[in-house]
Amino acid sequence: MIMTEEELYKLKFPIGEFNKPTTINEDLIKSWIVSIEALPQTVIELTKDLNKKELNYKYRPNGWTIKQVVHHCADSHINSLLRFKLALTENSPTIKPYFEDRFADLVDYSEPIESSISILKGVHKKLGVLLKNLTKEELKLEFIHPEHGKRFTLEETIGTYAWHSNHHLAHITQALKAKGLF
Repeated sequence: MIMTEEELYKLKFPIGEFNKPTTINEDLIKSWIVSIEALPQTVIELTKDLNKKELNYKYRPNGWTIKQVVHHCADSHINSLLRFKLALTENSPTIKPYFEDRFADLVDYSEPIESSISILKGVHKKLGVLLKNLTKEELKLEFIHPEHGKRFTLEETIGTYAWHSNHHLAHITQALKAKGLF
């Protein structure tokens, strides 16, 4: 079946792309932190009964498998924690981007997901503690993302990673729905 660009876009971005709100308030930040903290348990619930074949379902043609999505979230959110810590301890640091697609081709992405789930549980516990305790001043701290050529505040970055969590949960759900498992 040949898909249109619009159909592929909807599969790639099932919840849409992240759009920074014009106003970021305390309630929004709290809701974002709840989403971030929920990711590990939701991944566990979605994947706990899947067999090897099911973990290799893809959420879209030429997309990642469920297994690769879980491994990617662990790698990405390790980077997230480091980006927050760098911004909190340095003056507008330039963070290091990485090639997500190349990471997904490394041998560890073919391994079972338990290690990545353990990483997610630990990283998200640390993220939750860190993010819940940021002051109003710290939320305005920034880092520079050279790939995008711009500065990102910590408050905006909380939103980005909440979106990222929900984005990939939607990918897992999408793969399971396509195979009639959700």
